Amino acid sequence: MKHIVFFAVAICFFQSYFLHSKNGHTNTLCANQTEQSYSKTAITISNPNSNTVWMSPGKAKLEWSTENIPENKTIQFYLSKDDMVVQELGIFSNTNFIDEIQLDPGMEGDNYRVFGIELFPEDKYSIAKFATSMFTIKKVPRVKSTVVEKIPEKPVIRENFDGRSINYVKELNVTGANIQINLWDHGRKDGDIVSIYLNGEAIVSKYLLEYTKKVFELKLDPNKPNDLFLYAHNLGQYPPNTVSIEITDGAVSENIILNSDLKSCEAVLINVTK
Repeated sequence: MKHIVFFAVAICFFQSYFLHSKNGHTNTLCANQTEQSYSKTAITISNPNSNTVWMSPGKAKLEWSTENIPENKTIQFYLSKDDMVVQELGIFSNTNFIDEIQLDPGMEGDNYRVFGIELFPEDKYSIAKFATSMFTIKKVPRVKSTVVEKIPEKPVIRENFDGRSINYVKELNVTGANIQINLWDHGRKDGDIVSIYLNGEAIVSKYLLEYTKKVFELKLDPNKPNDLFLYAHNLGQYPPNTVSIEITDGAVSENIILNSDLKSCEAVLINVTK
């Protein structure tokens, strides 16, 4: 009977000890979990600073340093004026430097700051952030466009053709690009063979002059002076070759006499008035 009572007391003692030991171990684990700590993080922005001047619109750069923030973490930067955000500069990896940030146009003043803030921190109760001192942003000066007065190009006047010099005897103005010329031999009929050229193109080719008028329709270039010249293929019996030309634009007519030999040509310059 005495042994039975001792055994029962022993069982109660070990049960009490076991429960106390188990509870003590559980409390220790919980305490270790709640006591986990994080290294404090920090951001310092060195550029811009109080001596910085940014130009708007233009490119800007940021320089910063951090403590306990890995390179693969990101930082967001804002530009503020009078402590109000005016532009989000961007979210960048923690590389300590970024340039080619495009600034919005229209910003100007000496009351700007840049704010930086750590994103997705390990310790949500301690977030690294930094605000720079105030600095200046200036507008890029507007470049005044210089109006260059266009000098009209001087028309190039034909001075020779096929080795022959061209001498202008008259300059005419007509009211339309479409004109008519009447062509005949001036003086004696002596076998003169001529060509008439307009702007270097033959409009009458190797024509034997007659007393009777020969009619030709021409189209002038309204954007430049038109040269009309006589080209002699022979000298006939009585040189030089001489031709009478009547030029009409439908309203006004002009009679001109042109001469040509084997070394030179006489010409008339015709302008279309606008």
